[in-house]
Amino acid sequence: MDSTVLNDSLNPKKKVTAYIKPFIPAMILVCTVKFAGSLAELFLPTLLSDMVDEIAPAKDVPRMILYGVIMIICSVIALVGNICANRMASKIASKITRNVRHDVYEKTVSLSCGKADEFTAPTLISRLTSDTYNVHNMLLMVQRLGVRAPILVIGGVILASFLDGMLTLILVVLMPVVFVTVFLISRRGVKLYDKVQKGADDMVSMLREHMDGIRVIKALSKSDYERQRFAAINENINKSDRKAGIITSLTSPAMTLLLNFGLSLVILAGAYRVQAGSTEQGVIIAFLSYFTIILNAMMMINRLFMQLSKGIASAKRLDEVLESDSEPDFVLGDKIDSPYHISFENVTFSYLKTRNNIENLSFGLKKGETLGIIGATGSGKSTIINLLLRFYSPDKGCIRIDGEDIRSVPRQRLYKMFGSALQTDFLMSDTIYNNIDFMRGVGEENVVAGARSALADGFIRDKTDGYMHKLDVKAANLSGGQKQRLLIARALASHPDILVLDDSCGGLDYKTDSLLRANLAENYADCTKVIVAQRISTVKNADIIIVMDDGKVVDMGSHKHLMENCELYRDTAKAQMEL
Repeated sequence: MDSTVLNDSLNPKKKVTAYIKPFIPAMILVCTVKFAGSLAELFLPTLLSDMVDEIAPAKDVPRMILYGVIMIICSVIALVGNICANRMASKIASKITRNVRHDVYEKTVSLSCGKADEFTAPTLISRLTSDTYNVHNMLLMVQRLGVRAPILVIGGVILASFLDGMLTLILVVLMPVVFVTVFLISRRGVKLYDKVQKGADDMVSMLREHMDGIRVIKALSKSDYERQRFAAINENINKSDRKAGIITSLTSPAMTLLLNFGLSLVILAGAYRVQAGSTEQGVIIAFLSYFTIILNAMMMINRLFMQLSKGIASAKRLDEVLESDSEPDFVLGDKIDSPYHISFENVTFSYLKTRNNIENLSFGLKKGETLGIIGATGSGKSTIINLLLRFYSPDKGCIRIDGEDIRSVPRQRLYKMFGSALQTDFLMSDTIYNNIDFMRGVGEENVVAGARSALADGFIRDKTDGYMHKLDVKAANLSGGQKQRLLIARALASHPDILVLDDSCGGLDYKTDSLLRANLAENYADCTKVIVAQRISTVKNADIIIVMDDGKVVDMGSHKHLMENCELYRDTAKAQMEL
């Protein structure tokens, strides 16, 4: 089976509108209840007109009581109908939004790292939070007002026409002007609210930086500078939001002006017609009631269009995520006989597709051997790890595990081979035990064994609750070295086939680093190890050491070979020994 087809079946592409279809029957029920409640409300002015013009002058008490009871029943139907419909609409909107949010999250985590980089983390967060919130409000308001407001407008005009056709002409003339005004303003509002959401993405990005680097900001006395940066972004969002609000809010005064103008004409024309005997006072009272109902309904439509402006803009942003290509679980690839456990074959890769971050990299690592990678910051060390873990796919060349192209290995099986401690790893606000186990169910024995090998068991048992000790947010109650040892313990707890340590020993003192390497050699001899480090002492006993510089391999071989033949490696070693 084509793996891409399999992946698409698990993460189908669809728009936000597709999530509404399963709820159409329930939404029709909401609309029906709303329709009944709105009709009951519309009959009240007509009944009032009959009471004023016919029943009251005739002093027909039984009919007056009957009409009063009917009006009470209509009022109750309108009230109960609207309450029930609103409750159902709220449940439907919540369920649709829950499904959209769930699938947007599923799509987000299934995106390739490259695609996620294109969206950026802040905008994905913003889409999962504020955009889904706007869509929820749009769905809720469409159900609450989408039927009620048009029914009140159209029904009001129709019933008013039965009362007095001449006065109804005033309404008929005003309606197209009002609708065109609302449409033009709302169309402009969609574009403006899209700009507001993009500004919110920038603010989320900056807030993430602040939260992650709050200690550095304080230590460098840059709080005022960061406040100014935040104020600038906040002001930009405020301006965009204010502009969008001003544009969309124009509909309210414009509609009020037009409808009040029409109301004035109705009163003047009605007074003239009553004086001329062409109509009756009850008709004018009922007509004014209908005009008020229509005025309120038009204000509802105004609110509806304002929310639609936000909701449509947010729905488009969610559609971009939902319709993006998920990374295939695996692709069909070849498998060859290979003496190597891990091999890179002429691998070339570029993040931005402008300049190569890795170029023509080739090496082979046998089962149980250790690969050390060393080089300056930005030389491409972590890129090798990203490619090995299939966070990104190489532009050229092939990466194999036991002769099998890693792109042809299903992700679940691939990642079970690895135990990883990466630069960007994190610790949860949970117990130490759960942080090491990480919901994998490796068992207490393996958790403790991993902690011992990582030299973390000692300080863990010094805690009051031992392995059940609760970590603070971002493990703020641990030192840097303790955090790194817990991350390494997590990687070791599953007894992986391949151990990846991406600059995970930098926070360890030299003695602890040396003891850790001894434990790995003794307890994980069959495990193939890939270690990225800044210290030569961390990798000097590796079977193969790759020296990276600007995305290219300067040299590779044993420590002895590199000390004799690689000037960059030799100079680095001498510099570190002098420290």
